[in-house]
Amino acid sequence: MQGADKCSCGSGCCCESCECGCSCRGGGSSERGFKRRYQTKAEQVAELEQYLKDLRDEVQAVEEKLADLNRKK
Repeated sequence: MQGADKCSCGSGCCCESCECGCSCRGGGSSERGFKRRYQTKAEQVAELEQYLKDLRDEVQAVEEKLADLNRKK
């Protein structure tokens, strides 16, 4: 790969060996190059629960911002 290529994790690393610890180009995998492709059901549930919490937090932040803007009218 060329040095200008960027890691899809957004870290900005641009090398074949991706040293940022992400899994985009092998970082974060075992020494033999094995990289997991599938999640267990428990991992999927945990990820989705975190995503739902993040969405609820975002909704709350938007509601607070709207309330603040409406008070300033």
